[in-house]
Amino acid sequence: MLKLPTDDGQIVPYSLTGDPLVPRAPKGVLTRTAFAAAHVVSDPLRERDPWNSRPAVDWDATLSFRQGLWDQGLDLAEAMDTAQRGMGVDWPTARELIERTMQAAKAHPRKPRVACGAGTDHTSPETLLTPDAIFHAYEEQAEAIEAADGQLILMASRAFPATQATPDLYHRVYRKLIDGAARPVILHWLGDMFDPALTGYWGHSKLEGASDFVLDLIAENPGKVDGIKISLLDQAHEEAFRKRLPTGVRLYTGDDFNYADLIAGDGTHYSHALLGIFAAIAPAASQALDALAQDDTETFHALLAPTVPLSREIFKAPTRYYKAGIAFLAWLNGSQSHFIMPGGFHSSRDITHYANVYRLADQARLLSQPDLAEARMSALLACHGIA
Repeated sequence: MLKLPTDDGQIVPYSLTGDPLVPRAPKGVLTRTAFAAAHVVSDPLRERDPWNSRPAVDWDATLSFRQGLWDQGLDLAEAMDTAQRGMGVDWPTARELIERTMQAAKAHPRKPRVACGAGTDHTSPETLLTPDAIFHAYEEQAEAIEAADGQLILMASRAFPATQATPDLYHRVYRKLIDGAARPVILHWLGDMFDPALTGYWGHSKLEGASDFVLDLIAENPGKVDGIKISLLDQAHEEAFRKRLPTGVRLYTGDDFNYADLIAGDGTHYSHALLGIFAAIAPAASQALDALAQDDTETFHALLAPTVPLSREIFKAPTRYYKAGIAFLAWLNGSQSHFIMPGGFHSSRDITHYANVYRLADQARLLSQPDLAEARMSALLACHGIA
């Protein structure tokens, strides 16, 4: 039993339920594509000047974490914002991550799908002032990803809002990127709750105008668009948007608040998944999707429903700090030996948040080694003066 802080300033005893899900492969073929967006594991013994230098990565632990996701039937969204792109992890590190991951994926018996984030974060913002400059920045990363045989995710770029780009400028850049890709791409619409620098994306201040723009963009050449990931935390918008997509173009939900209902669908339309939370709740996500593939919606919801409060805690405002909760759970579950993140990002959340994540993960049956989780939580509490 531990004594945990609460949001109202109390210290309350808590005992683990000790009933974790056992990770396993799906029994059959899943009916939803499920990309888990994974984090990177730091090597704290090699970290130097963490706020100002390139991160030191523990490659063995980082790749082992991905192997665990693949073993459970999940695919991978690599080098996304979950991996701290633009918040501690630079492009050279992301490129090495992509290359190492692609090699590991090809060697994995399941041959999982891996889609990789291409952006403009390797280029200084003051040089990204024209459509050609933004395009060539994207192109450099896209070429590296395709050379490694990864599928492209065209990440949202801060360069567009920074220059107050018009819809025509977005169109010129994205049209060339989509049409020139080696295989169908995944578009990436990330809301300002995840990154305030992306406010007004697609050149529109209103959600309706932005939606119309990107749907028209897709409709011009739908054969070159695998799907679009939408992370706006707006279930009604996503449900309305996916009805308007051309046949064959997927909606990949990035809604870490409402994913269970969106993936289940309304009987006619449903969302696939490209979610950061899936890396943290992999056993529940995998086994729920397996149940859904067998038309067992009762088990699907029974497994995922307890994960939703956990996800809402991890992704609470300021949402961009959610990465800390993902790494924290990986530490509790023994996927990494420490709770240190690139750029010191583990300090972005407080001890009460981590206590809430601990409780909610236990209640969702996601602390795979209860004794280890309790010991590590105890150590973190002691660092914060809670005996």
